[in-house]
Amino acid sequence: MSSVLPTALPILETPRLRLRALTAADAPAVFAIYSDPEVMRYWSRPPMTDPAAAASLVEQIHGNLAQQTRYQWGIERLADGQIVGSCSVGQLDAQNRRAEVGYIMGRAYWGHGLMHEALQRMLGCAFAPLEAGGLNLHRLEADIDPRNHASRRSLERLGFQREGYLRERWHVAGEICDTELYGLLRSEWRP
Repeated sequence: MSSVLPTALPILETPRLRLRALTAADAPAVFAIYSDPEVMRYWSRPPMTDPAAAASLVEQIHGNLAQQTRYQWGIERLADGQIVGSCSVGQLDAQNRRAEVGYIMGRAYWGHGLMHEALQRMLGCAFAPLEAGGLNLHRLEADIDPRNHASRRSLERLGFQREGYLRERWHVAGEICDTELYGLLRSEWRP
């Protein structure tokens, strides 16, 4: 995007969570999340079947950060240091100051408000000015499977608005899936 963007992932904290860079030591927790078929049900790729894929994903995340194309945080629970999920701002478009958000949470942590807490903090960083350590974005977008009602509720609770519907956009593990598109403008963001 731009050389003035952070080249290191800022550590973000909430009352219960720390959003931080994933490390090689986190690969087993990443595999536990990304290998769960129920967690991956509405994802754009099938569940991982090999633990080495999680280590490769962590390396890819570091490469994306070095290229300033995706900022991806591991979501660590402060109470026990456990990685419970991940959230990201990616597909950065410098000219238009827009990006896409992504997120995933381990099934054992669903329904506790942790993802909402993490996303609120990440969105605050995404919209914050560069001089405050933010990404200075104007617009954020999300692409979800319309059957994922929990994800839809999360986005709407954060202020995202439904902007479109794309039929049969993804082919995942032999299934054809539709997509709903959501958008949030900096002027609409209410921390």
